[in-house]
Amino acid sequence: MDVARPGGPRPERAIRTRPRAGVQGPVARVGYDLSKSSAEGPREDGSHVGILDNFEKGLERAVNGAFVKTFKSGLQPVEIVAQLRRELDTHAAIVDRDLILVPNSFTLRVSRADHERMESIGSTLTDELRQAVERHASSQGYQFAGVVQVAFRRDDQLSEGVLEIDTRTVEGSVTWMPVVDVAGVRHPLAVGRTVIGRGSDADITVDDPGTSRRHVEIAWDGTRAQVRDLGSTNGSELNGAPVTKAPLPPESVIRIGRTAITFRVVPQAAEDRGRDAGRPRRDDGFWGAS
Repeated sequence: MDVARPGGPRPERAIRTRPRAGVQGPVARVGYDLSKSSAEGPREDGSHVGILDNFEKGLERAVNGAFVKTFKSGLQPVEIVAQLRRELDTHAAIVDRDLILVPNSFTLRVSRADHERMESIGSTLTDELRQAVERHASSQGYQFAGVVQVAFRRDDQLSEGVLEIDTRTVEGSVTWMPVVDVAGVRHPLAVGRTVIGRGSDADITVDDPGTSRRHVEIAWDGTRAQVRDLGSTNGSELNGAPVTKAPLPPESVIRIGRTAITFRVVPQAAEDRGRDAGRPRRDDGFWGAS
């Protein structure tokens, strides 16, 4: 059955379900041709605006403007989020009056050209997509059976601008890993102190003449983080304000010189923890009870 797309023509939509070993329930594959789509949608008052303006702006901030340069053509991230929201609504299952379950695993199949553009942003993009899924689920009262997972997969059979989504439900506990995203590269943080600067002796080296050799330090105790400027020449900012030393909540942005550093605590499936198995685990959310 065709499903109307806000602000654009009606896409062809084909759903095929098939079992897959090791997962709970069938995999639903949905295809969308977004090559001529619009990222606009209706507001409650009837007006049309970009339905994911905040998502797009947040992604641009996270990658220092690379978003605009990368996605001038082809499949747009805001279009992907619109279809992920649609997938949640389509597959929502009412278990009882107080429980509506939705899938938590999404494999995004895209063309070779679109895949190269998505990969150029790195894990920042999949994090933003995951958070968009979680926000929509929260706004609709949906619940997940496990951690939300979003991944891209190249499909050479697809044309540019075409998106196929494999949707499934995977049960499992949530574990958390602290990371910093710097210039599109993700760096896991270990318990202890991580120094960032342009010097070769820094734990994370940045190519920015506006930074000091040992510019800023992030301390992680296994539960919470703190940022401290190490007496740098040009100083540091935390979320737009000068900072010497302060707590570091998830999604905070540190700026040193021209470099933006985004601190995140990202969820992972417990079985995929691997080398991080020794780090503290929580099943009740990162900021849950201590």
